[in-house]
Amino acid sequence: MIRLLIRTLIALVSNAVGLIVAAAVLDGMRLNATGFVVAVVLFTVVLALIQPFLVSQLRRGGNASLIGGVALIATLVSLIVTTLVTDGLSISGVGTWIAATVIVWLASVLAAFILPYFGLKKYLEERRA
Repeated sequence: MIRLLIRTLIALVSNAVGLIVAAAVLDGMRLNATGFVVAVVLFTVVLALIQPFLVSQLRRGGNASLIGGVALIATLVSLIVTTLVTDGLSISGVGTWIAATVIVWLASVLAAFILPYFGLKKYLEERRA
């Protein structure tokens, strides 16, 4: 149960980092401060639900070679759903949509790899003391 909570927290924080980075870099992407938390939670939930679904559909359809792109497709779908359902995120322009997908995905992946090391370092330091 603790692992699930930690993984969920890491996913939320890494997706928040991804959205913030993309909004900071792209002129056509806006994050609303009041709707930010709702946007991050919805984005994370949709992403967590759509990725396994897409993988299973691609395997079932015999398109296993496309599985590498599932994360980008899932990120795009999550961005679309989040912009449609919440007021916390808006994206305009085809180029911005494509760039936002790549930037959010890349920043989220990097944050998801880096964030656990901060917690692990603290845990190891506490164990030594």
